[in-house]
Amino acid sequence: MPVSFRILPTHGLVYVRIEGDVRASESLARFKEYAKHRDFRPGQKQLIDLSRVTGFDDDFPKLIELQARKADAFLANGAQSLTVYYAPCRQTRAFAQLLQRNWNPFPGVVTVIQDNEADALSILGMRMTSFRQLLEEAAKSRSGS
Repeated sequence: MPVSFRILPTHGLVYVRIEGDVRASESLARFKEYAKHRDFRPGQKQLIDLSRVTGFDDDFPKLIELQARKADAFLANGAQSLTVYYAPCRQTRAFAQLLQRNWNPFPGVVTVIQDNEADALSILGMRMTSFRQLLEEAAKSRSGS
């Protein structure tokens, strides 16, 4: 399962894309990389693209560890966080709902599930209508164009 992330500092946002079968151990490894990244900040908005997820494992101890690490990082220093899950089909929506339930004990994290890219971006305060457009604009602003 490839997990990738791009921090978009000018947007206060991190874009995460997960493909294939979700593996808790790989998700934990990528999260550790993200949390150590120089552009990581508690409270960054999260856009989680689940459109290419085909399944997920049930390694509950690793999932619990991942959730605890995320909560510590996202909510550090009293920060609050908004996470939008992009889940355009029934299978990805079911997975997003599972992820969303895991945040219930943490009132500082607001989660929303969307099945439309433009709507997901709008909730995050972005004026773009597609993830591709968001990433292209972020690349331009990073290069100074």
